[in-house]
Amino acid sequence: MPDMLIDDKAAYCLPFILEQLEQHKVSTLAGKLSQPPHSLPTTVLSIDDFYLPHQAQRELAKNHVDNPLVQHRGQPSTHDLPLALTLLSNLRAGMETRLPRYDKSALNGLGDRIPEDQWPIVNKSGQPKIKIVILEGWCIGFRQLPPAELEAKWKEAVSHRKQGEYEGRLGWNELFNISFVNDALREYDELTDQLDAIIHIDAADPMFAYQWRLQQERALRELRGSGMTDNQVHQFVNGYYPAYELYTDGLHAGALRESGKQLRLIINRDRRVQGVVRI
Repeated sequence: MPDMLIDDKAAYCLPFILEQLEQHKVSTLAGKLSQPPHSLPTTVLSIDDFYLPHQAQRELAKNHVDNPLVQHRGQPSTHDLPLALTLLSNLRAGMETRLPRYDKSALNGLGDRIPEDQWPIVNKSGQPKIKIVILEGWCIGFRQLPPAELEAKWKEAVSHRKQGEYEGRLGWNELFNISFVNDALREYDELTDQLDAIIHIDAADPMFAYQWRLQQERALRELRGSGMTDNQVHQFVNGYYPAYELYTDGLHAGALRESGKQLRLIINRDRRVQGVVRI
């Protein structure tokens, strides 16, 4: 039976969210805003729901067969950005909109997009218009690094690996493959620039990602009867872990153009808040 999780983040998030609402008609936020006393029509999107369909992901992997970072979903370049941008634009305009959904348990954990006729619809005629859009995802707010900075971070990681004092994954990858993902990330700026605010749930130790992903996939296997094996989970996290090494510093400095619009919640292994930073 999975461990009981205690969510202590709402006490920090809700005041921040409501402050942003005073300045924006439509915001990308987190919280229980659809419930009383606020009762604001809210929809939740995940960056995962914009993953490429399985066949398109296979083609991407085949076209870059020597790049281990894009052999499965996860990294920048594995999302359908035109779909994401069109959807956000439609929501801002109050248009009737289908929300894509992605089934991570499909194909024994490889995942695939759910058929469009099964996507939920919001902003139907007679329904309240969506006012709050919550977009969550592990790479939200990451921004492309200049080539010189990218190479410097990579060389430092390789140096630490050779010295035998390295736990990360960046130093185990070729610079060419890292650069491919970094170049793809530039296109995500248009998505980040649409955000009115960011709440960054930041692990005190990025290595927690392995434990948390194992817990998630085990729960998924229990619920749906399929999902990634523990070994597949380790390989999966290995694939996107270099991005934490590259882009977390930039996110700590602030991903938005305007200051005061980002909240960083530092959490421990048990997902409890141990520090709060306003950026």
